[in-house]
Amino acid sequence: MAAHTTTSPPQGRRDAATRPSRTPRSFRFPSAFTVLFAVTIAVWVLAFVVPTGKYATDPESGAPVPGSYEGTDSALSFGDRLMDLFLAPINGLYGVMNTDGFIGPYESGELYGAAGVFLFVLAIGAFITMAMKTGAIDNGVARIATRMSGRGTVLIAVLMVLFSVGGTTEGMAEETLGFYALLIPLMLALGYDRLVAAATILIGAGVGVLASTVNPFATGVASDAAGVSIGDGIGFRFLMYLVLVPVGVWWVLRYARKVHADPSASRVGDVEGDDQLRAQGLREAAALTGREKTVLSIVGVTFAFMIFAIVPWAQVVNGPDAASYGWQIDWYFPELAALFVVMALVVGLVGGLGEKGMTDTLVRGAGDFIGVGLIIVLARGVTVIMNNSEITGTILHSMENVVSDTSNGMFGAAMFLVNIPLAFLVPSTSGHAALAMPILAPLADFAGVPRAMVITAYQSASGIVNLITPTSAVVMGGLALAKVRYDQYLKFVLPLIGILLVLCTAFVAIGAAL
Repeated sequence: MAAHTTTSPPQGRRDAATRPSRTPRSFRFPSAFTVLFAVTIAVWVLAFVVPTGKYATDPESGAPVPGSYEGTDSALSFGDRLMDLFLAPINGLYGVMNTDGFIGPYESGELYGAAGVFLFVLAIGAFITMAMKTGAIDNGVARIATRMSGRGTVLIAVLMVLFSVGGTTEGMAEETLGFYALLIPLMLALGYDRLVAAATILIGAGVGVLASTVNPFATGVASDAAGVSIGDGIGFRFLMYLVLVPVGVWWVLRYARKVHADPSASRVGDVEGDDQLRAQGLREAAALTGREKTVLSIVGVTFAFMIFAIVPWAQVVNGPDAASYGWQIDWYFPELAALFVVMALVVGLVGGLGEKGMTDTLVRGAGDFIGVGLIIVLARGVTVIMNNSEITGTILHSMENVVSDTSNGMFGAAMFLVNIPLAFLVPSTSGHAALAMPILAPLADFAGVPRAMVITAYQSASGIVNLITPTSAVVMGGLALAKVRYDQYLKFVLPLIGILLVLCTAFVAIGAAL
């Protein structure tokens, strides 16, 4: 039998039908790392054309003195500037300020780098991961969910409050992804839909982050960059939390009741396999063990002690100029980092993880959060370039002229609105804080507004944007797990976003005016 042969077309002359089809590549917004790298280059280039200048600073607070701006002649050669760009991330981590105000790792002087907050982020990452590894947190939420399964609306409210507590204290975000497998079957079994499950998690934790009180990744990083205590303004932020979380709960319950009364009102409907998931959601969770209860208690006590350690109690009670109480400890990032490392080990011991389990989890937990730390370092490097190039004072001076004639309330609202596009540009709350606070916080001094209000404005704007931004792995990953389309979620959440925008603008304006 003769062999069957085929003739291949010459290279580059294949028939169109045989060419591999090319799928058009959809646009993907760059990561926070890429955005911050681009910002670093742009700021470095701008430093060649922006006039240089400095403010005189208050010897006690270090804040710029309004009206003291003077132009200067830059002392940096092109080679110095090139080396400044090269070393920017390194100087952002552990740079120090010399007597001339330049940042560099080899001079002696005032510590200026982000090493303290960088290590704190890794330490709290290790602590959270250790607590999750023991299974106590997952089992605690599961136990609450099953015990309250007969009271659907109460269950949704309780779970949203729990997630909001995680958001306001430790910036609960990616950690929420593990709860979808638990809540989706449960909500389906209770007569709700997948959107209710997704909203319980996303809005519960998201509004908590929006109204952060001591969230280390938002409030902590911003406070460090602004040069104030993480406890400054905590009373006002807690008031926002008490108002905004019930608004989020009300919005989800409003939709949940409609779906429960009329399943056809669901925005998402059923997907294949939902009947089996409904049956799965009715299973009883195992009771918490004594070990799990102890771990949960340790986690709660640790965060409560952190709040006690950072709040300037005397100033909160008696005014900003009051002396500290004798029992007031005024801890900052180095002490807090040590606290969370020690308590991570305690949780591992109590949780029975063993030596290998503890060390592996400690390393993995720190590793999971190193991306956040590197974003902080990269953003701080931008500040280093601006300071060394002596353009920070010039930018502040231009903004001082804008805010000097505004009322305090208008200034607060403006700070909130300015941070909304910044939050879209840099979706990382930590990167946003480290990038924006060195410029925005001193503006509060010019306007006669506490720097803590600028921090509140920033984190409110960042929190609102991160409830809807498609660049967030928390939003898109959560919706993918829930099998809810992004457009369906947007139609549900956008009216709530409008309400939150109005409330946050009013809060920040009133807080700045007080």
